[in-house]
Amino acid sequence: MTTVSIIIPTLNEEKALPRTLRQIRQLFPAPVEVIVVDGGSTDRTIQLLRAQQLNMPLLKIQHSQVACRAAQMNQGATAATGNILCFLHADTTLPDDGLAVMQQTLADPHTAAGGFISLMRGPMRTRWLTSFHNYVKSYYAPLLFRPHLFFFKGARLLFGDQVIFCRRAQFLACGGYTDDLPIMEEADLLLKLVRFGRIRQVNRVVESSDRRVEKWGFWRANAIFLYVGFLWGVGYSPEKLRRLYADIR
Repeated sequence: MTTVSIIIPTLNEEKALPRTLRQIRQLFPAPVEVIVVDGGSTDRTIQLLRAQQLNMPLLKIQHSQVACRAAQMNQGATAATGNILCFLHADTTLPDDGLAVMQQTLADPHTAAGGFISLMRGPMRTRWLTSFHNYVKSYYAPLLFRPHLFFFKGARLLFGDQVIFCRRAQFLACGGYTDDLPIMEEADLLLKLVRFGRIRQVNRVVESSDRRVEKWGFWRANAIFLYVGFLWGVGYSPEKLRRLYADIR
């Protein structure tokens, strides 16, 4: 039987986390476990999680020694028991059949990993243009920067808000996320996983918070998204890129 472990890295996510956990309770089939790895939150994230455990016996809380999403997700993956790992951001929600979509996608042995189409939205608006650009970027970015992988391996460049999922065995075999990578950790992982098969962007939608666009504004946010992606593609240092991409909560 194929089971799915959901892994959520958190750091001061008291605003976004309650909605995400409510959505997880609606999933069918349900995950075998939900592992939240906290990077040292100073808000009410941990209190909220402990309260949620009363209604979610499958919810497990872990504490990371570092506030680095890549390291947090590796820690969760090591503890996971599911055949499939689903890496979910705290501000992103899945459709109620999202885990079935993952199982069906990975039933194809030629597919190594996948992600969804991310629809970026806030309480009162949907960011259609930004969402559309993020969709097409998943195709043109590998075509520009890794054309040999795009044409011959089926590479796609997916991001965390698209909910990356893969087989646990292949995740461990490729070494997982690079622990100290501060940004673009998903792209780095997918370049490792593509040796096992193609990367698929499935034709289903997940919803992600527009908090960066709300904070930075449309033009600045999209300029930063483009700039960071381009510099990563040409080999710019991830440590330097991190300075351009501040955390927004």
